[in-house]
Amino acid sequence: MNIVDTSKSLRILGIIPARYASTRFPGKPLVDINGKTMINRTYEQALSCKSLTKVVVATDDVRIAEEVEKFGGSFVMTSDQHQSGTDRCAEVAASMPDFDVIINIQGDEPFINPEQIRLLTDCFQEPTVKIATLIKEIHTEQELFNVNVPKVIINTNADALYFSRHPIPFIRNAEEKDWIKQHQYYKHIGIYGYLRETLLEITEISPSSLEKAESLEQLRWLENGYTIRTAITDLETLAIDTPEDLKKIKL
Repeated sequence: MNIVDTSKSLRILGIIPARYASTRFPGKPLVDINGKTMINRTYEQALSCKSLTKVVVATDDVRIAEEVEKFGGSFVMTSDQHQSGTDRCAEVAASMPDFDVIINIQGDEPFINPEQIRLLTDCFQEPTVKIATLIKEIHTEQELFNVNVPKVIINTNADALYFSRHPIPFIRNAEEKDWIKQHQYYKHIGIYGYLRETLLEITEISPSSLEKAESLEQLRWLENGYTIRTAITDLETLAIDTPEDLKKIKL
């Protein structure tokens, strides 16, 4: 069992996976947002979180690496065969054994709040926590029934019981329009933290049946017996998934 001694200061590595060949938005990390590239803004936001010991960009593209070098950031070149940002983070973590905890920071979150990162890192002050993520209360039917917004249910220890694209739990003897009044639902905010050794372990596990069914990789970890600690945040920032999302930005 991997347990980190929190009596000493944790060494926490923030990794920003960034690839050029996005299907919905090719070249996304290099898009200009009011004079700075997306990867530059994401890096600066992560760097401003004092909980992180170091921040690096993990990329397989020389154009992204050159941009990071241009603004004075740190990067690690990785394989172009990774299926997910988690796998890319694991390659970097394997080459950096001096860190206790790895934080996977989405490269398309140029306005991520450093407080969100700090909240996640704080989870690892409890020595039994191996994986952690953030969740946020749902207050609208639109979010509750949107299959692109993964939902999560938690136990009394704030550990995740299950993630689903469908609203969970099902409220018996109530119409769907009244579900949100009957129960406090939560949605998943997609930033993860892992013990370094745990990250290396979970990326060696084959995709599970639940993961394939819901297209949510965290279900692979739950299905294989890992516990995911959650922390509730009231913060949420705009992720840039498509060129249309750029129109929503207000600086």
